[in-house]
Amino acid sequence: MKQTRTVVVTGLSGSGRSAALKAFEDMGFYCVDNLPLVLLSAFVEFAQGAEDVLYAAIGIDIREKGFPERLPALYSSLKKSGQAIEILFLDASDQTLVRRFSETRRPHPLARGATPLIDGIRKERAALGEVKKLADQIIDTSDYTVHDLRQAVERHYSWGGAGRPMVVTIVTFGYKYGVPYDLDLMFDLRFLPNPNFVPELKPYTGEDARIREYIMGKPDSQEFLSRLFAFLEYLLPRYRSEGKSYLTIGFGCTGGRHRSVALSLMIAERLRQAGYEVNVKHRDIGV
Repeated sequence: MKQTRTVVVTGLSGSGRSAALKAFEDMGFYCVDNLPLVLLSAFVEFAQGAEDVLYAAIGIDIREKGFPERLPALYSSLKKSGQAIEILFLDASDQTLVRRFSETRRPHPLARGATPLIDGIRKERAALGEVKKLADQIIDTSDYTVHDLRQAVERHYSWGGAGRPMVVTIVTFGYKYGVPYDLDLMFDLRFLPNPNFVPELKPYTGEDARIREYIMGKPDSQEFLSRLFAFLEYLLPRYRSEGKSYLTIGFGCTGGRHRSVALSLMIAERLRQAGYEVNVKHRDIGV
């Protein structure tokens, strides 16, 4: 029987709960924010019975009435019943939280009216003491950027492939029809052998094996393909670590029918073998 793994995401206000939930969502988790505590058991039961929900993340914080007092008993009950549930507690130093609230000018939930911000932060820290003791994972975000927090969530919660690899879109085009405006990376392939000047090959496109064989028949073409893939293999994980979920790569040649199409298909196949989700769009192949 399927068992849904559920993470309760909580912690101090300003420590990054919303950013963490976005990271969970990007990893394919079913996410719910500000869930009333009275509905926690019902949600866990729902997730357990839903065939397409393997991982779930629930955001709950001090704004939920009675949260610090009621969560320990409820959490213990769910654990004893055999549910795969755990708590992620996000923490940060008082100094960091004061700075974040000052920068955003958002009110702290426990520092309204005449109550100083630092007093509200300390009151919340004391109130959540027992919740923090229950936590299965504690992440201190004091020195974290949003990207750092995303990486930490992915590092701790990429269970069995829950994390999704970066989606790569490859666009081929002809320079004589203009350069696409929405590219992250662009490679000019006009130095490669051009089948357009071979009468018997001109009618075909880079999707045809004869075109690929003609282009890759040159040692320089083979070396370029090898070096290009090695470069992408080095570069793409670094884009991913910075939180980029989608990357668009452009391959251009003169007309967008032969060289760019052929090379894009070979690169796409290698990237798929490396675990990336790859979409290929030939903009000018039919022009």
